[in-house]
Amino acid sequence: MPFKPAVACLLLLAALIRPAAAADPLPDAIAAPGESIVLSVHAEGAQVYECKAGTDGKLAWAFREPIATLLSEGKTIGRHYAGPNWELADGSAIVGKVLGNAPGATAADIAWLKLDVTAHRGSGVLTPVTTVQRINTHGGKLEGSCEKAGEFRSAPYSAEYVFLKKG
Repeated sequence: MPFKPAVACLLLLAALIRPAAAADPLPDAIAAPGESIVLSVHAEGAQVYECKAGTDGKLAWAFREPIATLLSEGKTIGRHYAGPNWELADGSAIVGKVLGNAPGATAADIAWLKLDVTAHRGSGVLTPVTTVQRINTHGGKLEGSCEKAGEFRSAPYSAEYVFLKKG
């Protein structure tokens, strides 16, 4: 039976689609089985660090806070900041607490996180959210020594934030 170009196109299309559908599952530490996606956004911003004395008395960079813009389809829809808080332009906001983490893809990438939502404000898209995942991180780690206590530095980062609800 001769091989038809239309069949070849369908086989090629199936081969291209299959890897996307068979994406690696998230690490167990940040997985949220049984939860459904409310919203997924891209974040661009910085992780802010402060020079502080550690338990050994030596100065080192300590994480202070994130500052990021939340984007959907290239448009700003909200912000992410200390707390950690996520706030959308529709007036809804949440606060989270870290439940689990997994390493980023490289040594320069901040960890992937799973956060439990501990508080809600306003009403809107984030109202039903119970869990937040930070995945696909790029950058955000600050290396090197610090010389003066109280000094601040930031490290640019990007990530995807996935907002989930139970059920």
